[in-house]
Amino acid sequence: MVDKSKYKVLFNVDSPKDIRNFDVTELKTLCFEIREYMVDVISQIGGHFGGGLGTVELTVALHKVFNTPDDLIVWDTGHQAYPHKIITGRRDKLGTIRRLNGISGFLKRSESEFDTFGAGHASTSISAALGMAAAADFMGQKKKVIAVIGDGAMTGGMAYEAMNNSGILKKDLIVVLNDNQMSIAPNVWQISNYFTEMISHPEYNRFKGAIWDLTGKLDNFGDRLRKVAARLESGIKAVITPGMLFEALGFRYFGPVNGHNVGQLTKLFEQVKALSGPILVHAITEKGKGYKPAEGHVQKLHASTPFDKITGKAHKKPGGAPSYTKIFGEALVEIMKDNEKVVGITAAMPDGTGLDIVQQNAPDRYIDVGIAEEHAVTFAAGMATQGVIPVVAIYSTFLQRGFDQIMHDVALQHLHVVFVLDRAGLVGADGPTHHGAFDLSYLRFIPEIVIMAPKDEAELRDMLYTSVNYKKGPVALRYPRGSALGVELKEGFTNIEIGKSETIKEGNDIAILALGSMVEYAVIAAEKLEEDGIHAEVVNMRFAKPLDEEKLNDVAKRFSKVITLEENSIVGGFGSGVAEYFIDNNLKNDILRIGLPDNFVDHGTQEELHKIVGLDPDSIASKVKSFINRDKGIEHEVSV
Repeated sequence: MVDKSKYKVLFNVDSPKDIRNFDVTELKTLCFEIREYMVDVISQIGGHFGGGLGTVELTVALHKVFNTPDDLIVWDTGHQAYPHKIITGRRDKLGTIRRLNGISGFLKRSESEFDTFGAGHASTSISAALGMAAAADFMGQKKKVIAVIGDGAMTGGMAYEAMNNSGILKKDLIVVLNDNQMSIAPNVWQISNYFTEMISHPEYNRFKGAIWDLTGKLDNFGDRLRKVAARLESGIKAVITPGMLFEALGFRYFGPVNGHNVGQLTKLFEQVKALSGPILVHAITEKGKGYKPAEGHVQKLHASTPFDKITGKAHKKPGGAPSYTKIFGEALVEIMKDNEKVVGITAAMPDGTGLDIVQQNAPDRYIDVGIAEEHAVTFAAGMATQGVIPVVAIYSTFLQRGFDQIMHDVALQHLHVVFVLDRAGLVGADGPTHHGAFDLSYLRFIPEIVIMAPKDEAELRDMLYTSVNYKKGPVALRYPRGSALGVELKEGFTNIEIGKSETIKEGNDIAILALGSMVEYAVIAAEKLEEDGIHAEVVNMRFAKPLDEEKLNDVAKRFSKVITLEENSIVGGFGSGVAEYFIDNNLKNDILRIGLPDNFVDHGTQEELHKIVGLDPDSIASKVKSFINRDKGIEHEVSV
């Protein structure tokens, strides 16, 4: 896959200890070759790309200066950490990244001792690193703890909660702000670099300490001198650096520093390593650095399918159905044309949620709140109090972060907020941090919320329209990642009766109650069962809440055995709701719940993972045949 002969240094580096004696020239060569290797590999297999290209020098400098893994580096938004994986023993496995049984695209503690904390969701690094620093202090251990945060993660409130607490606890913690979006003019770079080097130098800090001790012996006059000196230093920093906020939170601020100058970074890290207390190093980097097609484009090649190494253009795939994401975005724009109260809200994921289409077509009705899901939900609640209809598009896995806000700020106040959950179910290569495996469970027990899932893209359009027109409270609409089914789309929209299902296929042997993405699989499985003389009825339930009780009563009368099918955790999801209804109404039918297992599912393609967990049509048909011959009793099945 990769021509090793063109690499002079990289394939001699199997661990960070191998670079500890490198001089600056060797470090620069290593950085160049890491970038070249990333381009060689990721262009062939796809993966997160731009963020890692921007952290090469940071990664090399950190592992050069600090004694990892004894010293602890905590990465935020783990897609920054591809270079970290490359020099911590996983270089030769990079070609397996995000593939079944390969290495993870994010940080994973079980994968390497150098991965100190799992990182798939953003803004967690400073909290985790502070916890590690506090634990080291508690245990009497001497180790350095470094949090690397960036690529938008500083827009998350959790980062500032952690920084505030860091300033109070005063533990030894180094935070590296990988700033790949702020532009600083060259002349300011020169001044700030000089100033940073001056105030981080050991001699300067010893001199400062001596002055501080001396003025402390001069009674009231010394106190006044101290105040003047403190104001002078903070005033200089406020004028030539953006560090005033960090200083106010209790951090000593160093920067901004050129995050692509490995020599300068190494020198600075050596100096701040000797200091104590909370420290923030502000490094300016460029996302996509060193690869022209990615440079200067914040979104381009952030995460990519295989692409041409020379042009950076993705390899064309045979034409197929558009994605559910695109269908949603286009439908929302159509709805906005007829309803001036509708706005779209995203938490830093316009492309991933389809709201980039709204941004392009109705920019005044598009709002990006940053990586701040909790804020997004309550912000939407505030808008809803004034008659606006917020459509909050957030990945299923990320909306978990806003659970309390959905409960307390939206549902409790009966506010009409529409939650659109992209990436519901298994997402594939991004793995357990991104699987939308739990939304039916964590939403279903919220009082008065409506939860729906479409069987195809046509139903998605109608469900979005229905959600916007529903006035009684919050609505959640979930759909899977990837291409839609390719069904014909009609003009306009049709309102769907809340809580009303539809029968897709009639049968007389067993009933399969399917939800969302599993309706198609249920139909295919039913066709396979027909070959064995088993006539299964397939019902598109549409709603996880409220359930179609009329349909459930009808099914209970006509079938002794009932199967529920969903792409959600088997615990607390759609199937649990059906089973609860049968128990509460003293219905004696046998029930088999089929869904995702009660454990975290690893990464792989969606097709591979469906087969592994038993949610592919063949597995579903096999489970139905086995269930028909079982004794009575409510039970569930979790496939491994």
